[in-house]
Formats: sequence, C-alpha cells, structure tokens
Amino acid sequence: MSLMRKKSVQGMLAAAQTSRGLRKELSAFDLTMLGIGAIIGTGIFVLTGTGATIAGPGLVLSFVISAFACGFAAMCYAEFASMLPISGSTYTYAYATLGELIAWIIGWDLLLEYLLASSAVSVGWSGYFQSLLSGFGVTLPQALTAAAGSVPGKDTLFNLPAFCIAMIITALLAFGIKESKRVNNIVVLIKVAVVVLFIAIGVWHVKPANWEPALPFGFSGVFHGAAIVFFSFIGFDAVTCAAEEVKNPAKDIPRGVIWSLAVCSILYVVVAAIMTGIVPYMQFAGVDHPVSLALQVAKLDWFAGFVDLGAILGMMTVILVMTYGQTRILFAMSRDGLLPKIFSEVNPKYGTPYKATWLIGTIIALLAGFVPLHTLAELVNIGTLAAFTLIALSVIVLRKREPDLPRKFVCPAVPTIPALAILCCGFLMTQLSLLTWTCFAAWLIIGLVVYFGYSRRNSLLHNPA
Repeated sequence: MSLMRKKSVQGMLAAAQTSRGLRKELSAFDLTMLGIGAIIGTGIFVLTGTGATIAGPGLVLSFVISAFACGFAAMCYAEFASMLPISGSTYTYAYATLGELIAWIIGWDLLLEYLLASSAVSVGWSGYFQSLLSGFGVTLPQALTAAAGSVPGKDTLFNLPAFCIAMIITALLAFGIKESKRVNNIVVLIKVAVVVLFIAIGVWHVKPANWEPALPFGFSGVFHGAAIVFFSFIGFDAVTCAAEEVKNPAKDIPRGVIWSLAVCSILYVVVAAIMTGIVPYMQFAGVDHPVSLALQVAKLDWFAGFVDLGAILGMMTVILVMTYGQTRILFAMSRDGLLPKIFSEVNPKYGTPYKATWLIGTIIALLAGFVPLHTLAELVNIGTLAAFTLIALSVIVLRKREPDLPRKFVCPAVPTIPALAILCCGFLMTQLSLLTWTCFAAWLIIGLVVYFGYSRRNSLLHNPA
C-alpha cells in the first residue's frame, strides 16, 4: 500500500506556503506568453513540412485533431492548476490523486520529455542560426557545426551553436524568473508578428488546386500526421510548472493555459492551410525549413530572412520554457524527498533553484552538442501523451474522491471531457512506432530502478518530519 500513498491537497498547499518559496512574478499575460513561447517553435517552423508529406493538405485536419486532444487535456490541467497552485505540474497532480508510484512514473516521464525536447530544439536552432550566418558570409569551422556522425560525408565533432544557446538560456533562467519573463515576452511578440505577417502575405499566393486531392493518404495519413505534429503543441502544460511563481494562480494559470493553446491552435491551422496551398505537398519531402520554402515558391525571398529570424527566436523561447519546466519538476520531486535535496535549494538572491538549473542546463547543452538528435519528436510525443492521459484520469478520480474541494476553475462535463482527453491521447499513442514504445519502456524501467533503490525510502511520506 505504500506505493499508493498520496499527499493531501491541504498538506501540499500548507507545505508550499511555509517553505522558502519561489518569487511570485508572473501574471496571466506572462503565463500566456510563456505558453506561446513554448508552443510556437520547432513545430510550426519544421514539423509542418514533415506533416505535409504524411497527410498532404489533410495536415489542416491533423492540426485540428491534435488541438482538440490538447484542448480536452487543457481543461483538466486548468482545474488542477487552480486548485493546486504548486510547482510540479502533472507530477504534483498525480501525487494527490493516483499515489506516489504513479506520480514518480509521470515525473520521470516528464524529465525525459523536457530534456530531449530542449536538446532537440537546441540542435534545430543551431541549423537556422548557421543558415542566417551564411547569409552574411560567415561560416563556422566544419568540425563545430554538428555532432559527430550527424552529417554524412562531413567531419563534424561538436555542435557549438547548440551547446552555446542551451548554456545562455540556462544562465538566464538561473538569474531569475523576472529577467527570463521579460526576454520571453519580447521574443514571443516578435515571432508571433512574423507568423501573422506570413499569413497576411502568403494568403495572396495560395493556389486552391494544390489542395487537391485533400486527403491523398486517406484518414490514416491524417491520424499519423496528427501524432507527429502533436509535438507542435507541447508546451502549454509547462505553464502549470510556474504555479508557485504566479501572483494570482487560481485565476491566472487557467487563463494562461487556455489562452496560449487557443492562440497557437488558430495560427497553426491557418499556416498549414496557406503552406499546402502555396506548395504542392510532395515538395516538402526532406525539407527542414517549410515556411521558407513556401516563401521561395511564392517568390518572396526578401521575407525569408524574417522567417529565419522568427524561427531562431521561436526556438529560443521553446528551449527557455522547456528547461524552466524541467527544473520546476525536479524542484517539486526533490522537495518531496524523491530526489536529492540539492534540486530544491533556492538561491536567496535570485529566488531560483539554481543548482538544478545549472545541472540540467549543462546536460541539455552537452546532449545538444555531442548527440545527433534526428528522431526525437515521437519519443517526446509519447511522454507528453502519457502525461495528458494521466491528468485527465486524475480529474475523474479526484472529483469522485473529494468532490467538495474548492475549485476556482471547473472542467466542464466531467467525466465526458476527461474521458475524451484519454481516448484522443491514447489513440494518438497507438499511431507511434514500435521503436518509440520500446525506448519509452526502457526509460520507465530505469525510473523504477531509481524509485525502488532510492526514492521510496527517502520519500517524506515514508519519513515524515
């Protein structure tokens, strides 16, 4: 029964209030910017091309399906976030409803998701940054442009730009959330302006004939495409990781989650429609800059530089928010005794978990520098889908077990909405490859070894003060 021990909601709130907390600096607007900063990045600038080769013009439907799956999950997140404004996101919510073992598994799962996502996006950022430099006639030494073996026929050793951007973001996060939010808000406004400008200009170059046939690969292609472009929506859940740094969490977190997801969903659907309307979907094969390709086909080369800049800025904020989310999950797990206390030590000057931030940031930077990360999207997706499934299940469980808990935001139509989230996320998981499932299972097995070897006996519920 110790594996199913739960933390009481009241006890968690009391512990967060009495401990040396994180600084409360964020508003609903900041959270919305945080969510958009995490969502708009690699997905819209890279994966739209991959999705188009899988779903054709039906990519628009793929985005709609993924958006609905995330929307159902977002309602569940919003209810928990308003009720439990505590760092840790899904991990914290599972600890209060499904028990310690499930909470550990989902926390371990989220660590992998954010770690690999941050590393992969750092590598993607490096590619766009080097492309921008080449436009000015600047070329880095070949050995420092990519990880060893990642570029066939080239003697590469280390991805220096990817390493550097990860360390710069780490330093920014370590110095404080106020400074981080300022940079994030400015960058988000710039990259959203770039996307909106692409829509305003690109819509005049759409050729409806390129939308035919609408579903060249049938609905199986649409569903597979949805499982791939789901990566594009990852990030809104990171908003809930900021719970203890929000001025009015009960109201602002639900707003930040829902507003950021709504804005990005609309932009994604419109961009996908315009891109596939400008460029025949077959031409996106092997292209890692689909938005720029659409502009080239439309003979708008003058605007391509702005898109490259938007991609660079967009990926920077994704790295920032993903790294931020991971450190806050580590903070919560450490405070509960499941990980060493070093991860929950807060710097008295900057009000951040600085040791956890520097450790995780360095790991992300080294992975980005040394490891070729070409096929991470599916592995990141399966972890996120698993987290969304568990949060929806947790809403149903807690509504049944503690119906009278105060909820500032109430997920509508329970259990219908959470059940739809479970079904949608579960279905998208079935569309992922066997290799992805195998890697995911291996990571979870490692996590169980850590839990039974360290975390179970060091848990505060096992050793109450």
